[in-house]
Amino acid sequence: MTRGPGTAKRRASARRGRRAETLVAVWLSLQGWHVLDRRARTGAGEIDLVARRGRVLAFIEVKTRRTTEEARLALSPRQRGRLLRAAGLWRARHRHYDALQPRFDLVLAVPWRLPVHLPGAFEAEGRDALTLL
Repeated sequence: MTRGPGTAKRRASARRGRRAETLVAVWLSLQGWHVLDRRARTGAGEIDLVARRGRVLAFIEVKTRRTTEEARLALSPRQRGRLLRAAGLWRARHRHYDALQPRFDLVLAVPWRLPVHLPGAFEAEGRDALTLL
């Protein structure tokens, strides 16, 4: 079976994404976050990182692009909806975190730069801080 040229690109992109998620997890740990889950699979999709600091439970989407602006724009409304649904399923399986305040963060990963963490980038109620950046 012959694979198309898009397959190699997809694999390379997935590798870059996994590498960025690992680097962001380490970076967040150095910032005082406790990473609870990585690449958490739920029936609604995958959550890149789930981390806790204090009373905050952050569901974190990591976007890797050539520029910060490209990374910021890479999170579509459809992906936000998927992350919201996935977070609900994750919380249903991890009831011992119910007392924590959920938050949806975005971390922008650009080569050769420190990650940019956007806490509360969007909310379940539909208010979208990404448009305010």
